[in-house]
Amino acid sequence: MRPVRDRTVLTGSGQPTRCTDLPDRRASCVRGGVVSSRTVTSARTRRRTASDGGTVPGLVRRPLVGWLLAALAVPVLLTAVLIPVKAGSIEDELRAQATTALTDHGINGATVVMDGRDASVLVSTDIDAARIREIVGGVDGVRTVAVATGPGGQAPTTPAPEQQAAGFEIGRTDTAIRVQATVRSELAKDAIKTEVEKVLGPEREYDQRVNVDAANGIEDVGTLSALLHALAIGTGDASVRYDGTTVTLSGAVPDQATKAMVARAAAQAVPGAVIADELQVPVSKPVVSEGCRTFKSRLSEFSRHNRINFLSGTAIVNDASKQSVVRAAELLKTCPTARVEVAGHTDTLGSPATSFPLSEQRAAAVKAELVRLGIPANRILAAGYGQAFPIAPNTTAAGRIANRRAELRALQEN
Repeated sequence: MRPVRDRTVLTGSGQPTRCTDLPDRRASCVRGGVVSSRTVTSARTRRRTASDGGTVPGLVRRPLVGWLLAALAVPVLLTAVLIPVKAGSIEDELRAQATTALTDHGINGATVVMDGRDASVLVSTDIDAARIREIVGGVDGVRTVAVATGPGGQAPTTPAPEQQAAGFEIGRTDTAIRVQATVRSELAKDAIKTEVEKVLGPEREYDQRVNVDAANGIEDVGTLSALLHALAIGTGDASVRYDGTTVTLSGAVPDQATKAMVARAAAQAVPGAVIADELQVPVSKPVVSEGCRTFKSRLSEFSRHNRINFLSGTAIVNDASKQSVVRAAELLKTCPTARVEVAGHTDTLGSPATSFPLSEQRAAAVKAELVRLGIPANRILAAGYGQAFPIAPNTTAAGRIANRRAELRALQEN
């Protein structure tokens, strides 16, 4: 049996209570003049009962831990809620300050996007990006600045499909200017006529083939007018056709310089268009000098008055003919492009078998002398004809001397 024992305890309210332990495991307590009794349970019993999941009489659970957890959770929850709001307000504030800074520097219409403290600025293509970085980077709180360019400073959008431009064609001859096109209004049609009259001139007429279609016609005739003036350069029959992407030039122009001018004017009239230059330039014949133009007739005259004869049985020019070879070289120099044939001949004193190689040797000898006198070898063709073409009877000495000769003839290509 447990002995009787007195003790003083503190209750949950903090008031002292006088208790007496009784032998039957009960206690008698006095608090504020009120006597109460309760069953006393040992600490060991309370621990065992609690581990078994039961209820322990007399065990008072304090809410201290719960309040501590709640006190820690509140700041965390407030931080999670307030930080995004704070970040959002910072971005809005920086965006407004950057936009104001740009406006103060005369830059309007820029789009500023903030990602935290990093700024992205979209401006029109005609503004210096370095200046944008300097202005926005000077805003207190902005960390980095990225600059993108685009038309009008607006955020890039997916472009709508472009409507195919209506095509047209302009033709030019020495007597008329033809315009074949479809426009949207009578006003545009009249504007084309006005431009044609500026380049028409008194010798040509306007061949008008312009229709009006309010839905599908050309709205702006500026491109047509510019190409009309480009085609007006030079003379001859020519045309220009435009299909919205390609400018095709065809026909004839007098020279390469005019062709280049027309192509350049077309490129300036339609910037960015593909220029298909099919203009043709006539092949011009080289200018023929007076010396070359009269060379054939002067060579014929030379041959009638100047003989080139040889000693019998040899390829040696006789003394009387040496000056004729010199005069022949001087004649060839008057037309640097002329080519001639030196034809060698013989009399009939020898056999045909020996006469033919002798005639070739005589032609080669005259060619060699002309080359020595300054005539290019590629302008002279040497050929032998033997006894085949006598110019005098071989029955006399004078006739045989005349047949032992070399003649110069202009080649057909001159």
